[in-house]
Amino acid sequence: MIPPRLIVGLGNPGNEYEDNRHNLGFWFVDRLASDLKVSPVAQGKFFGRVARDGDRWLLQPSTFMNHSGQAVAALARFYKIEAQEILVVHDELDLPPGAIRLKQGGGNGGHNGLKDIQAHLATPDFWRLRLGIGHPGERNEVINYVLKAPRKEEHELIDRAIDRCLLAWPKLGAGDYEAAQRLLHPKSTLP
Repeated sequence: MIPPRLIVGLGNPGNEYEDNRHNLGFWFVDRLASDLKVSPVAQGKFFGRVARDGDRWLLQPSTFMNHSGQAVAALARFYKIEAQEILVVHDELDLPPGAIRLKQGGGNGGHNGLKDIQAHLATPDFWRLRLGIGHPGERNEVINYVLKAPRKEEHELIDRAIDRCLLAWPKLGAGDYEAAQRLLHPKSTLP
């Protein structure tokens, strides 16, 4: 088991993006930081808001989604954190609101934040905690969709998913990803 040393929540900085579906990773890191009793603060050399919990780092990039890799790579290189020690939390169009999937590696599914992190780390082998936001149905509506707040019923499902992730945090934080997957993935949808 390799515990995560860097937990990255993806989103866009600024009040105008705060409640957007695309900022779901930020929501998770805010809640985790609160549970861990740490407070992310702006750190220019890491291009984001950073909090420390022992030998673990929480990061919310301030580089906007499409340039998330700059922040992730800066912190990972400085503290010599390997890709398999990184957990990236992000919104996922291909899952319905409230659904959760935990996996290591793979493609980026067109997610620009993941794409940039893969480019900066030169590997896709980091862990991803994918939190469903649903799909608007039309490909040309995706940008508009992710940059809007979820509907009330969607928000409730997303909040409950974040609650489940925080309940699974002891397993996630210990690097016991298999046990965490059992807690997070409904049995009927496991491959």
